Amino acid sequence: MEVILRDDVKGLGYKNDTVTVKPGYGRNYLIPQGLAVIASVSNKKVVAENIRQAAHKAEKIQGDAQELANNIGDITLEIPAKVGESGKIFGSVTTLQISDALKAKGFDVDRKRISFDQEVKSAGEYTATLNLHKEVKHQVRFNVVAE
Repeated sequence: MEVILRDDVKGLGYKNDTVTVKPGYGRNYLIPQGLAVIASVSNKKVVAENIRQAAHKAEKIQGDAQELANNIGDITLEIPAKVGESGKIFGSVTTLQISDALKAKGFDVDRKRISFDQEVKSAGEYTATLNLHKEVKHQVRFNVVAE
């Protein structure tokens, strides 16, 4: 029996794969659980169209992320922080501060998409990585300065 998977099934296949299974497994488990549909001609056409549209949508999202990375370019952000006499800052610089600094420059980047290469515990120059898309990552420099 041929079925088209609607979700990833461990040990069987991934979403939108057409697989051959024993009839009892398909009728009694996969189809009632909503994990698969029978691989009829019309269902195959629907899945092919869904794959085509998803690829187009994913390409657009990646293009938007690449455009944002190009617009950000090589800017350097100034992050003010309270600094002690030895150069150490009180607390640390967070992704929220980087996100706010980018927002002030006109770039909307979610703080959850920002990560640091190293902990920021003293004044100086650092880099942060913006994970704009799974294939688009961008480095942005920032200076931690005394308030």
